[in-house]
Amino acid sequence: MRVLNEDQKRFLAESIRDVPDFPKPGILFKDITTLLNNPKAYTLLMDHLSARYNEYDLDYIAGIESRGFIFGAALAAKLGIGFVPVRKKGKLPSATIAEKYALEYGFDEVEIHIDAFNEKVGAKVLLIDDLIATGGTAAAAAKLIQDAKAECVEACFVINLKFLNGEEKLDALAPCYSVLEVL
Repeated sequence: MRVLNEDQKRFLAESIRDVPDFPKPGILFKDITTLLNNPKAYTLLMDHLSARYNEYDLDYIAGIESRGFIFGAALAAKLGIGFVPVRKKGKLPSATIAEKYALEYGFDEVEIHIDAFNEKVGAKVLLIDDLIATGGTAAAAAKLIQDAKAECVEACFVINLKFLNGEEKLDALAPCYSVLEVL
């Protein structure tokens, strides 16, 4: 099940709730909590991701705060590999490395522990999050993986808002895979 068929994609898409005007007017928010509380949908998604990444010989999965933790930790457990949280600045308790990225108005920053990959040079890492929009956070996280001397073999998203072109920011850093695309 490395590739989902159209019926499976439709089932997953229908398990995600659209919330209009959240967090502000004009935004159509993709609420994955309805996918998470649907055991058939969540199992289908996790089985698909497990089948897809089983052959990648990964060392770690890095999940972007916070919804990337939900998918990343579960997938790491299924694959029998380590999980690394990519957190917002100031949330990790030990020595970190950080990467800034641009927001619409200003900047934000994500961090990982300096020893996140146990100092394994060339560790093969999958980056995962629930959604890619403009791509700033994902690109910063992929850069962090490289800065830690690991290899971001792919960036995986449950949903890709294609019309925002976020994957273009990742082109030089890692290939992208999205389970669902919103055109």
